[in-house]
Amino acid sequence: MTAVVGAATLAIVLAACGSQSEPSGAEESPTADSTQTGTAVEHNEADTEFVQMMIVHHEGAIEMADLIVERASTEQVRELGERVRDAQGPEIEQMTGWLESWGEELPSDMDHGGMDHGGMDMGGMDQQQAMEALGNADGAEVDQLFLELMIEHHRGAIEMAQDQIDNGQNTDAIALAEDIIAAQEAEIAEMEQMLEGS
Repeated sequence: MTAVVGAATLAIVLAACGSQSEPSGAEESPTADSTQTGTAVEHNEADTEFVQMMIVHHEGAIEMADLIVERASTEQVRELGERVRDAQGPEIEQMTGWLESWGEELPSDMDHGGMDHGGMDMGGMDQQQAMEALGNADGAEVDQLFLELMIEHHRGAIEMAQDQIDNGQNTDAIALAEDIIAAQEAEIAEMEQMLEGS
């Protein structure tokens, strides 16, 4: 009789453990799914366009920064190029992850013909023209030209970021836009001081 009661008690305990662990697993899955679904819908067209274009914009800045790191005539300008590159590379990775989680196209998969390239103009030069001008410059001239072009490039990024703050919906993308404005306004002030001292 004791053995029967013991077996019955054990069966009840095991059943209870099983029933506790199963709902716990079942509760985790919907939560994870709903979080992913929520992330996918918590953005609008302005968020998507901002992220796609800012990736392209950052890639342009990194291309210019890579060149100045190799060709700068002063350590101050070279160090600035390194900071631009080191800051914007991780932001590209972050924004690429957002587009993937939102189910939106990456810039590399898009036809850029119809995209608004506001903010990409630097003193009348597009990215290719700017790179050619930097490649043809020498000595102190390359430093000065880089600073002038990067100031215009940063101003374009600030304009794009402000549009995101005004029209975006995704809180992470808006926070990044605010960070971009703060960082690039500070760098513009720094670059303007470098130009005054050159």
